[in-house]
Order: sequence, then structure tokens, then C-alpha cells
Amino acid sequence: MKALRRLILIVCTCGIVQNCSQIKQTRTIKLAHGLDVNHSVHKAMVKMGEDLKEISGGKMQLEIYPSQQLGTERECIELLQIGSLDMTKVSVGVMENFAPLMKVFGLPYLFEDRAHSFKVLDGPIGEELLDEGIQYWIKGLAYYDAGSRSFYTKDKPVRTPDDLKGLKIRVMESVTAMDMVKSLGGSPTPISWGELYTSLQQGVVDGAENNPPSFYLSRHYEVCKYYALDEHTVLPDVLIIGTHIWNRLSDQEKAWLNQAVDASVAYQRALWAEAEKEALEEVQKAGVTVIRPDKSIFSKEVESVYSEYEKDEAIGDLIERIKNYN
Repeated sequence: MKALRRLILIVCTCGIVQNCSQIKQTRTIKLAHGLDVNHSVHKAMVKMGEDLKEISGGKMQLEIYPSQQLGTERECIELLQIGSLDMTKVSVGVMENFAPLMKVFGLPYLFEDRAHSFKVLDGPIGEELLDEGIQYWIKGLAYYDAGSRSFYTKDKPVRTPDDLKGLKIRVMESVTAMDMVKSLGGSPTPISWGELYTSLQQGVVDGAENNPPSFYLSRHYEVCKYYALDEHTVLPDVLIIGTHIWNRLSDQEKAWLNQAVDASVAYQRALWAEAEKEALEEVQKAGVTVIRPDKSIFSKEVESVYSEYEKDEAIGDLIERIKNYN
């Protein structure tokens, strides 16, 4: 009987050790973001998690917290910096506060078109800027498409820069965005994304600027009935990971993660094109007047922004490289 009990104990102990070993072999990465679950970026992240689990044979998986469950974009970056969060997605407009050279993306009418922006982001310039935040414990992994940003307003249509004069326009916590709105005559007002709907309702701001899917999914079209497609900036979203976890990953784990990330980028960009078309159709059905102003009038007004930023040698060099990259 003693021998039997000893054998049972050995078998049970081995099982416990084996199970613990299996648990330790599964690395769970916590990812949070502020977007709705219907957004193309969230759907791409879900795919990334599925792919990562399959590619790694179950050794790596994502745990996703959408819709600002863990805080605003800035708060998620700060959680990532202290190691309480592993990955997040933020606009480069917010990221410029932690990776200064990324402010170049906030310059209006920097890219010739969407194809030009993808070439830059997917090429050596984009790769360099993904590492710009490493000194602040942030590593960029990839860029998601966030289209072009345009103005939407409550009571007054915007057809020329003169129509922005005196209007309080919500912007991200981005110096570049504030400079751009000022150059067009508006009054930039930084407000978090989660507070914007109420701020529009209550008249704290007269309008905002964002891409069509964000305008639609946020339901801001219920308050703002004018959408001017001036497409002043192309601000991609950037997927970032904390160096606290990145530096602990093995080369194999990094390869698995990068493979899943790359697949999610291609998937998201395809979804984005469809979402952009759907958003414009739906907001018009809801009574929004979509305006297509002369962009050249707007681009002339923002030349002063360039002259100021070109005083910074590093930014000036980036501007030159981006404009000449094809």
C-alpha cells in the first residue's frame, strides 16, 4: 500500500509539474486600445491574436482590451512605459509626445497621395521612426491605415480656411495639430476622444477633425452635420510594444509576433478601404452634408507651419526625404 501511494504521489507530482511547465510556456501579451470593436484596427488585432496563437503553436497569445477599458491613448502609453501594459495602438499625433521626430507626420499635405504615404511608412523612413521611442521604453512595430483627417462642424460648413476663423476645433494632444489649426484661423482645443461627443453636444467645441470611419463609428455625425473633406493630414496609427517585454522575447518569439503583425497590417488596410466608403455613405444618409473643398487653398495657408518646423535640422531633413521618396 505504501508503494502504491508513493507511485500515485509521483504520478500526480509529475502531472502538476508538467502542467505548470505548459502554463509557463504560454506567453500572454496584454494589448489595449481606445477604438470601438467594430473598427478595422480592432478586427485586425483580433486576427493578429488568432494568427499569433496558430503560428506559435499556442505558445503566444494576445489578451485584447478595446474601447478605452484601460484608459485613453496617452494613459495606455504611460501604462506601457511602467510595464503594466504590453502593447497598444495610438495615433502618431499622440505618439509625437514620446517620439519627437514622429511629429513630421502631423504636417499638413505632406504626402502626394495614399500610395506615397504607404511607400514612406513601409520603407526605411517608416522603419527608422518606429525605433524613435526606444529611449522612452517604447518600440514601434507597424503602422495601421487611418486615412486622411478632415474637419467636421456643428453649425457652419467649412469650404475655405476663412470659415474656420473663430471656431473652436478639437484636436489631439499634438503640438503639430494645434499649429495646423491655428495656421488656418481656428482655435485648437485638446480634448480626449472619449469626452468629445459630450463636448460637441454642450458646445465646448464647434467641431473636430478626423477620418470618415472615426467620424461615423463615434456617432459624432449625430451632432455635426457638415463634413469638409479637405484631407489635411495623413496620420497613421502606430502599433507599439513596451521594451520591458520586447527585450524579454526570444528571437523566435519576436519572429512569430512580427509575422502576425505584418499579416494584420495587410488585413486592416483592406478593411479600412471598405470602412471609409461605408462611413461616407452612412453619414450622408443620416443628413450630413459632405463638402469637397479646394485643397490648394488650404495647403497655401499652412506653409507657415513648414517654415517653422524646418528650423529643426532633423525635422527639415525628414521633410525633404519624405517629399522626395518615391
